[in-house]
Amino acid sequence: QVQLVESGGGLVQAGESLTLSCGVDGSRFTIFAAGWHRQRPGKERELVAAITRNGRTNYLDSVRGRFTISRDGAKNTVLLQMNSLKPEDTAVYYCSAGSFIRGDYYPNSKWGPGTQVTVSS
Repeated sequence: QVQLVESGGGLVQAGESLTLSCGVDGSRFTIFAAGWHRQRPGKERELVAAITRNGRTNYLDSVRGRFTISRDGAKNTVLLQMNSLKPEDTAVYYCSAGSFIRGDYYPNSKWGPGTQVTVSS
């Protein structure tokens, strides 16, 4: 399993933006599909956004239009640009490597420590 490292979280006010970054150790990220997940307080971890190897994306309904997942091939990273943040976006965010099967994304990497995003009202 590949090992991933997330960064870029922080404390922001509602309406502000953050960009999360995910790096992979020892592998080229371009050979995997990738995803960003989050675990909000008291909730189960959920998939927020995913990107295929070819760059097609899908999003959780509640973040579509505000979040953008993308690849930076030169830096071997996957990014999550988060705009118009809301207090309900407060969570620990995790990235994953995985694959798409029949249109659904399945992570198969080891979970990293995640990065905390806190949005104040």
